[in-house]
Amino acid sequence: MSEHSGTRERPTDAPATTEAVPAATPDASATTAGPRPEPLRFFGTTWLRHDGGYAARRAAAATAALLAAVAGALVLRFAFQGLTIAAVGSFVSVLTVVMFAICGALAFRRTWQGYVKRPEPDEPDALRGLLAIGFVGSLLAYFVRCLVEAPGEGLRRAEYEEAMARYERRAGRRTGNPAKKSRG
Repeated sequence: MSEHSGTRERPTDAPATTEAVPAATPDASATTAGPRPEPLRFFGTTWLRHDGGYAARRAAAATAALLAAVAGALVLRFAFQGLTIAAVGSFVSVLTVVMFAICGALAFRRTWQGYVKRPEPDEPDALRGLLAIGFVGSLLAYFVRCLVEAPGEGLRRAEYEEAMARYERRAGRRTGNPAKKSRG
């Protein structure tokens, strides 16, 4: 229980839409009971109704991701130029380019899949180093996803709608005063 609001706290790895959370304010009529939408980084809960500057946030996030990918590609280019200056040979140069391409593709794929389904919590992250090398791929995946929707919005929306349907089914069964039931 939280000391200030009297609500149950949830673990950070659990989705916010799995349980009904009582209203945190003293006036319970000011907020609705039921599952709360899970906030997205840079978007909060504006993805739910596409309000509060949602379109501007998407445009800003897409622009920032693209600029970061370009800056990352420039850094990789400077690193490659350092290899060329060191005269390491054509084999190492080709191997480096292939490695960055493969790591970028793996990072793009892993990031894109993270927007479609939640990763398994017990899944080993043995490729963490390769994915860090392919950071440009992750940034490009974020950029492309921002052109369609807020990254992770589709997954969070499906989870939220499922949680709302479960909540409404449970709330529908609990109507009426059970003390007034006839025991016939």
